[in-house]
Amino acid sequence: MTDKSYPDVHPAAATSLLRPSLLWLLVLAPAAALLDHAGNVPAGLVFFCAALAIVPFAKLIVQGTEQVAAHTGAVIGGLLNATFGNLPELIITMAALRAGLLEMVRASIVGALLANLLVALGLSFLLGGLRHHSQEYNPNAVRTYSSTMVLAWISLALPSAFHRALGAEPHLAQHATLDLVVAIVLLGLYGLFLLYSLRTHPETFAELNAPASNGETGKHPGVARGIAMLLVASLGAAWMSELLVGAAEQAGHSLGMSQMFMGVIVLALVGGAAESGSAIAMGRANRVDLSIGIALGSCVQIALFVAPVLVLIAPAMGQPQFQLVFSQAEMWMLFGAVLLGATVATTGQSNWFKGAQLLALYFIIAAVLYLIPATSP
Repeated sequence: MTDKSYPDVHPAAATSLLRPSLLWLLVLAPAAALLDHAGNVPAGLVFFCAALAIVPFAKLIVQGTEQVAAHTGAVIGGLLNATFGNLPELIITMAALRAGLLEMVRASIVGALLANLLVALGLSFLLGGLRHHSQEYNPNAVRTYSSTMVLAWISLALPSAFHRALGAEPHLAQHATLDLVVAIVLLGLYGLFLLYSLRTHPETFAELNAPASNGETGKHPGVARGIAMLLVASLGAAWMSELLVGAAEQAGHSLGMSQMFMGVIVLALVGGAAESGSAIAMGRANRVDLSIGIALGSCVQIALFVAPVLVLIAPAMGQPQFQLVFSQAEMWMLFGAVLLGATVATTGQSNWFKGAQLLALYFIIAAVLYLIPATSP
């Protein structure tokens, strides 16, 4: 006798529902909101819940971008990736900028660059090398990324040195003019980078180990679904970013962490978690060109797009103009990461030890920043 009262459930569907996923962390979004509304909850708990809740929203932003790009072609797809690829980082920095946490904003920019250069690329090389022994990729793309990052570092270091050399008070007009000029030049260079990589010289970024196409392009989800995912995930990320930044300063003090550590390490890792995960997954799948494109392409976007945009939009948000004044420690850390990343990656071949070198530098930087005493509120 057969019981017909229950619908059949495919075993694969049931397994997929039970498989661990970053999307499970979405339950922490309402939890963070409720804890923040309660008012008498430790700021560290609100910060922890909001930080974890941003990760699945960032993952949905990446997935939505990929779905839309699959239907729009290389040029528009590249523009979408340029716009939305670092949206979580941009949302977090804008929330911190609106809260007046300028030191944390600058630290999060440097931290996002370090996280992509050292953590995403380092774990990609390490785990991919352990699985495939040695991996080859297109060195021409890495040379382009590396030279662009060297130029970006110089473009951030020179205004910082200019500000320190002239002092703050007597030369505010000169400072503002220089920051504005640098921001416009970097945005122009970013546009030229997109033109170069997508239209005039796409062969420079060709993937060596691209899998053969199976002709199933029609199975991609629709554009409307991708756009809806982008909008919902962006709103969710903005919501959690407000809670995260609101609790960040107090949480840092209670945990004995400086604003520089919170920005360079914590906020940067949270904002780039989904993107770093994609880079690491591509490295393990022996698609190192894609992994490098995600990690180093993200660095280019942050340096040439996110940082200049903050300079231009700060006055519109009712804040003083955001200044490109990074500390000497931040500039030296970033210089070391750019130098080591270029030295390790431009050979066209990766292995697990190169990944270990990149991660070692990141751990040293994290230890230095953690031991910087937090200033009193």
